[in-house]
Amino acid sequence: MVAVETLDEYYKRIDMKPPAMAVNAYGKISGHFNVYPRQGICQRYSPFKRRDFFKVSFITGIGRLHFEDRTVEVDKPALLFSPPELSYSWEAVSEQQTGYCCLFDAVFLDNYHHRDIIHESPLVISGQDPLFFLTSRQQQRVELLFCMMMAEMESDYSHKYDLIRHCLYMVIHEAMKMQAARNPIKHINAPARLTAQFLELLERQFPIDSPEHALQLKTAQDFALSLSVHVNHLNRAVKEVTGKTTTEHIAERITVEARALLKHASWSIAEIAYSLGFEYPAYFNNFFKKHAHITPGAFRANAV
Repeated sequence: MVAVETLDEYYKRIDMKPPAMAVNAYGKISGHFNVYPRQGICQRYSPFKRRDFFKVSFITGIGRLHFEDRTVEVDKPALLFSPPELSYSWEAVSEQQTGYCCLFDAVFLDNYHHRDIIHESPLVISGQDPLFFLTSRQQQRVELLFCMMMAEMESDYSHKYDLIRHCLYMVIHEAMKMQAARNPIKHINAPARLTAQFLELLERQFPIDSPEHALQLKTAQDFALSLSVHVNHLNRAVKEVTGKTTTEHIAERITVEARALLKHASWSIAEIAYSLGFEYPAYFNNFFKKHAHITPGAFRANAV
């Protein structure tokens, strides 16, 4: 399975001493937070793993981001949002890797006044592109916010973590504005709401953590039962809104997960087949060949 890197393991890998836990003005621990410059710390290659913490990176420097079954060339300043659910690795191409990183846990993030904002952000919405390329003006704003967080980490102000959290939320808002530009708001009607619920339910099943737990929702009928609607009603709504059938969406998402597991997990093909809801490896082999135009074994061999 795709390994999970803990905060302690991360700090050991980059040879950095972790800071003390964040404490609010009233002496209560409010989670873990750290921010630091990438220069001199960013490694040539980071392992393909999930992390058990959140990370936001302001990247300047050329590199490649590997996530799911995709590789994205990063050749301009960018923001990368890495929630615990995202399996990814970074490959530096240029010698100069600058910018900043901040990492934090769910306790630091889960602040009552901003909970709704966070739940709409790239940090928690599955299936969203985690990378945002920046214009020069956006780069200036983001860099200033990271510099403010760096400065506050060194201060003795009793409310400094509140200020840092506000800076972090402003970085998240920058990404949400870019996200809104990517996906303009459309009129929300009943088919659109149902389609959004279906897509959210589909994404919630991934990533797959263990070969011992098979995918539960595999067919349009499964999703219709879970959403308490007739399968024909679900199919009509999804087709109307997206132009694709419910079955096509399910097959595409399973294929994406299959590619990621074949490429990065150490499980056998039979274990991958079972985890994705296939009773027999032969069924998975036929499914993958139909949708990826290559057998699972050949895909894995080519990925090595």
